Amino acid sequence: MTGSGTGRRFFCSLFGMGGVLAALCIVASCSRSAPNQVQGYVEGEFVSIASPLAGALQSLYVQRGGRVQAGDPLFAPENTSESAARDEAERRFAQARANLEDAKKGKRPSEIESIEAQLKQARVALRLSEKELARQAELIRLPYATTEQDFDRARSTRDQDRGRVAQLEADLRTAQLGSRSDQIAAAEADVRALEAALVKAEWDLAQKRQSAPQSALVFDTLYRVGEWVAAGRPVVTLLPPQNVKVRAFVPQTQIGAIHTGDRVRATVDGVPEPFIGTVSFISPRAEYTPPVIYSRESRSKLVFMIEAVFDPETAVNMHPGQPVDVQFGF
Repeated sequence: MTGSGTGRRFFCSLFGMGGVLAALCIVASCSRSAPNQVQGYVEGEFVSIASPLAGALQSLYVQRGGRVQAGDPLFAPENTSESAARDEAERRFAQARANLEDAKKGKRPSEIESIEAQLKQARVALRLSEKELARQAELIRLPYATTEQDFDRARSTRDQDRGRVAQLEADLRTAQLGSRSDQIAAAEADVRALEAALVKAEWDLAQKRQSAPQSALVFDTLYRVGEWVAAGRPVVTLLPPQNVKVRAFVPQTQIGAIHTGDRVRATVDGVPEPFIGTVSFISPRAEYTPPVIYSRESRSKLVFMIEAVFDPETAVNMHPGQPVDVQFGF
């Protein structure tokens, strides 16, 4: 009985050790990487949003870690100077347009009426002087009826009245024409120049309020309200989901079987379901090239970087720097 019990204990112990070894073998086989699987990491291409004009940060509408939609306001530095410049440019443009319209017009109606009245008086005086000249011409034929001097005076008066009428008629035509063509062209050029200045002033004012160019994650905010922001310094860093990608390094023995557009499966720790994407880039250069000429022994050291992208709905669940396992050809 004792020997039999000892044998049973030995058999059970042996069976238990076999189970443990079998379990270890299963774990080892499960943990072994698939032949077409490589390691990689999540990479993000960030979008830095800045204002081209300097100013103290007046408003910050987002927080780090939040999400924004295209067109949502991000931040706004103070804009007192730009607002005043826009108002000044707007008034100067309105003044230039008024000057142009005035240059295209003739004189004011009252001024034209004054010239017309003077012309009417001159024509009446011309008719009177013509009659007086005709009367003197009849009298000069009669002896002692008039003198040569009176005849010459009447003719001179008629000539002066005729010249006065011609002058006023020319003044009236000029008053109705408006300014000279060169003056109108100069006024039009002034309007265009001030219109361009107004557009720039409005652009400067608009640049003080920056909005999200596309839907994205607010990766970081680099300034606090009240701080001075230099021109061109980023205030908010965005990470659009379409800018999230996976980078992995594939041995040269496998790179020939991978093509742009191929599907890939990225597995992340803690996430049961893999992320499905497509290969978007294959580097034409080998990484970690050995410092000797290529040989059959050294080629095993060569790897090529590939990049894979994912649809935005999938990419929002991936984080830059996160390690992943990438599988091809599934």
